[in-house]
Amino acid sequence: MKIKSTRSSFFLSILSVLVLVTIFFVSPVLAEDDEGGMADMPTCKTDECHADYGVKEYVHGPVGIGACYICHKATTDSHPNEDTLDFELAAQGKDLCYLCHEPKDQNETVHKPVLMGECQGCHDPHQSDFPMQLKKGTTKDLCFSCHADNKTNQQFVHGPVAAGDCNICHNPHSSAYPRLLEKDGNDLCFMCHIDRLAEFTKKYVHKAAQESCLNCHDPHGSPNKYMLKRFGKEVCFLCHKDKKEQIETAKVKHGALKEGICTNCHTPHSSDFPRQLKAPTKDICYTCHEDIGKRVKSELYIHGPVQQNDCYACHDPHGTNNPKILKKAFPAKFYMPYKTENYALCFGCHNKELALDPFTDKLTNFRNGDMNLHFKHVNKDPKGRSCKSCHAPHAGPQPKHIRPEVPFGNPPMVWMLPINYTMTENGGTCEVGCHKTKTYDRVNPVQYK
Repeated sequence: MKIKSTRSSFFLSILSVLVLVTIFFVSPVLAEDDEGGMADMPTCKTDECHADYGVKEYVHGPVGIGACYICHKATTDSHPNEDTLDFELAAQGKDLCYLCHEPKDQNETVHKPVLMGECQGCHDPHQSDFPMQLKKGTTKDLCFSCHADNKTNQQFVHGPVAAGDCNICHNPHSSAYPRLLEKDGNDLCFMCHIDRLAEFTKKYVHKAAQESCLNCHDPHGSPNKYMLKRFGKEVCFLCHKDKKEQIETAKVKHGALKEGICTNCHTPHSSDFPRQLKAPTKDICYTCHEDIGKRVKSELYIHGPVQQNDCYACHDPHGTNNPKILKKAFPAKFYMPYKTENYALCFGCHNKELALDPFTDKLTNFRNGDMNLHFKHVNKDPKGRSCKSCHAPHAGPQPKHIRPEVPFGNPPMVWMLPINYTMTENGGTCEVGCHKTKTYDRVNPVQYK
């Protein structure tokens, strides 16, 4: 292709030289007289005709050298003494331009004026105050002669558009890509946004961004920062309609979304962490929940999901109908009549029959002989105890995540009752504010009156 292009340029150059030679040395209109001077006849540029041609900053080559006959030719044999001459174009439309210029309509997508042969729609064939003999001072002004200007008045305008350089992204003549773009898809954006290109090598890439930057951004202008098509969460909801419904209908809303936007937690382009999170799950959560983060980092016994960096095992960060944006049912109260379904969150991992039988030798290790102590504590009506009465849901200083204290009473009169737990080989001992010290043993049950 390179050789072909070079040959084409070479032959066009030879053709131009031959035309000029013909004009100056063969044309009877401009032929020299017998004394070696130019024939005494009217020229294109005189005080009476075309006096203002060739005076602007950017002049078409043939006009600049006075070779008007490259484009125009006489329609009749002319005599030096004739007062008027009739001329016609050497060719029509774009064919006239292609006598010297390489064709501009060879790609799949062709700009309509080029396709229609209307080069003069954008260029002045004689002279102009602007580069490339354009009819307007900026590319933008030229484009908006035909295209509606409905973006440059937005609060946030794309740099090339604001600078009036539409041709940074669009080819004014023809292109191999739709909309006369200089490159296809995201490759066009990466011509300038090289820093974003590196992001797409990360492990988790936002599908919408990978498909097209235009899924989220307007390429010309927008009332929203970063030229987003919508404001805040609404741009995400263009695709994530299920999350929109969840967030808007949830009775318990996540504060980060209620008061903020999705990018508080997620990156919009790509990430090295699942779900395009900005950091590991725990670190994201601990950004706001500092108290839980400090507790987890300082305690010896950490709940399995927390230890596995999986806050999502229990919480839905977008919103739910359960307290603490829990994924499944778990009572907010410490005391209530026992129903297995009320503790669906815990029984998603733990045996749901844990507290159903008063006697067992396998459902739980919290037993005195075969007496099921989970049943004894929890399965009561009306004052069944919640799991969190004894267990810390995130982390604690004692085995089995036994919490160090539990609140008792109603605000403003609330007491923190201590729980001191010691685990033994076959059981354990509880020193609590709820009852006197008690010990249990699975092999040699403790006898109580």
